[in-house]
Amino acid sequence: MMRRIVGHIRRHLPPPLRRAARSGLLAWGWLTADLRQEPGIVVVGAQRAGTTTLFRLLSEHPALCRPTVDKGTGYFDDGYRHGRRWYRAHFPLRWTARGRVSFECSGYYLFHPLAADRIARDLPGCQVVVMVRDPVLRAYSAHRHESARGFDALPFEEAVDREAERTRGLTELLAADPRAVSFAHRHHAYLQRGEYAAQIRRYVEALGPERVHVVDADALFADPVAVYLDLQRRLGLPRHRPAEVGRWNERPGTPLRPDLAARLRRHFDRSDAALADYLGGSPSWREESLS
Repeated sequence: MMRRIVGHIRRHLPPPLRRAARSGLLAWGWLTADLRQEPGIVVVGAQRAGTTTLFRLLSEHPALCRPTVDKGTGYFDDGYRHGRRWYRAHFPLRWTARGRVSFECSGYYLFHPLAADRIARDLPGCQVVVMVRDPVLRAYSAHRHESARGFDALPFEEAVDREAERTRGLTELLAADPRAVSFAHRHHAYLQRGEYAAQIRRYVEALGPERVHVVDADALFADPVAVYLDLQRRLGLPRHRPAEVGRWNERPGTPLRPDLAARLRRHFDRSDAALADYLGGSPSWREESLS
């Protein structure tokens, strides 16, 4: 019922009324937070790596419940200051869940240096899903996304060349000060967000390897049913075959210059090699480059 209400609001109300309705839903969630269930599955990113597609798939699974308002809450990154009651306000009432497992999908969790430990502490039985994608294409897609939102005025090549300068010291700042937030860390770290292995390692160390499930998004789109069914198996979910698998929230763009793409590919050599340990084999984009 709540999902239909939220869908109707998004389709038919103008933005100011949508914001007011969203605030009303969260206020009701706050008042009834003690009756709501926190998630058992969290999709932690990476940004622009098929997380919206996976969110759509999980939303259709009969054993799962999506958040009541947005696909993610951003609680374990910049929203942690709001407290657990605010977090529970985003999820279904336990009696409406009827035994289903709640989940959320927040793409900044993977990159934020404190999110893994926060999830391990607050959701001790939770499983996390990490989506990884060709990091060169992910960086290029992220830049288009941030530019379209008005968050970056630099062209892509200049943005990646200046990334180290623009984000210097910010990971350390966020790790040292739980109250800190950083616009540049969130919106301008195009290459760093694609260095997946180090980020996944934080989750494995915090939650244990059995609770961290890494999915190659390029493999998912190449063979969606098989890869999605395998993820369901790893999560302990009953099998559910999706009706369709689209590339939701995609931002097509012009191809990268070959020399720039090759330079960026070299940047990820070491990280991609380390990622193989978490995927159980080479990332699909590396296999394609060798074929």
